[in-house]
Amino acid sequence: MLILSGINPYERSTWFLEIAPVLIALPILIYTYNKFRLTDLTYTLIWIHCIILMVGGHYTYAKVPLFDYIRDYFGLVRNYYDRLGHIAQGFIPAIIARELLIRKTPLKSGGWLFTIVVFMCLGVSAAYELIEFLAAKILGENAEAFLGTQGDVWDTQWDMTCALIGSITSLIIFRKYHDRLIKNLNFRS
Repeated sequence: MLILSGINPYERSTWFLEIAPVLIALPILIYTYNKFRLTDLTYTLIWIHCIILMVGGHYTYAKVPLFDYIRDYFGLVRNYYDRLGHIAQGFIPAIIARELLIRKTPLKSGGWLFTIVVFMCLGVSAAYELIEFLAAKILGENAEAFLGTQGDVWDTQWDMTCALIGSITSLIIFRKYHDRLIKNLNFRS
């Protein structure tokens, strides 16, 4: 999928910026697989997030064809693939952070863990927005495809709101199932 996403992307520099998290995560996941195996849920969500990043990198988030079709069919003002990406930016890291905190700290499932994970996801989202800001300053007008604001002055705030919604939704949906997976993983270790 990574190779396919790199074949004739809409804009090579945007492709690289968008898939950089994949290039960072994959070697780490391969290296740690036998030493600190994560739950299948976490690996599956990471894989889904990688696909979202690679598709967004190939087309740029503002030009993903399926979401252009959705925009046109429903008469929307923008291509909403970017919003899907930012929901995933909260949804998926929430499970990663939750698993790491449960397995590597004294924190247990509950209110404090929920709150800390949500704040971590908001921190990651804010950091990503600052990276986009820095890229825009360095690249100037060439940063438009990477920023994907599509003329929305509130794009940064929407992106962080989507990450917030994604993280809360993920924790609500997967909490009990994730607890069982972690417990079973600990029994196998």
